[in-house]
Amino acid sequence: MSSHSKIRIMVIDDQAVVRQGFVSLINTVADMEVIAEGTNGEQAIELYRQHQPDITLMDLRMPVISGVDAISRIRQQFPGARIIVLTTYDGDEDIYRSLQAGAQGYLLKDMFFEELELAIRKVHSGSRLIPGPVAERLAERMSGSNLTGRELEVLEEIVRGRSNKEIASILNISEATVKSHINNLLSKLGVTDRTQAATTALQRGIVHFNKP
Repeated sequence: MSSHSKIRIMVIDDQAVVRQGFVSLINTVADMEVIAEGTNGEQAIELYRQHQPDITLMDLRMPVISGVDAISRIRQQFPGARIIVLTTYDGDEDIYRSLQAGAQGYLLKDMFFEELELAIRKVHSGSRLIPGPVAERLAERMSGSNLTGRELEVLEEIVRGRSNKEIASILNISEATVKSHINNLLSKLGVTDRTQAATTALQRGIVHFNKP
């Protein structure tokens, strides 16, 4: 089969073992070939400009520029870019942000290779691919109330273990205002206390402990 008839794929993941594993497996498929690979979002943007692959497989949590930001920037410059997110995380905020940025597919890294091969073919043909459980969480996310910017800042400080007094000092607002924001975010998250709020924020990917 000539290289012109193959699906040209770019793989972006900062974990070498994971990236090389995907590259090796994809290259065993007769009508697919990996034409570029990178380790962070900045490389993803530059490599996309150089190669303009048919399909990009993109990790979300990466240094320099995150996967979500890279997806957004690539899609701004190349609206027809077809990108599948590959991640070990299934927090609904991660799903929401990546799809909002323009990804056409979302897969967890513990899937079978056959699922990835099918996903590449479906997205290459113009379809979207969001697995059932992921779609359910996304529907829940879209039906829920969004946190305001300030509520998100307060939530991030709660996750860091700050007291109301510390949060008030850090954000330069009154303790009464902090309490008001906490009441609002507890209601929006459907939880009853700060501990549950912190746990939910991390589980759903609303707040991250990011890699440096």
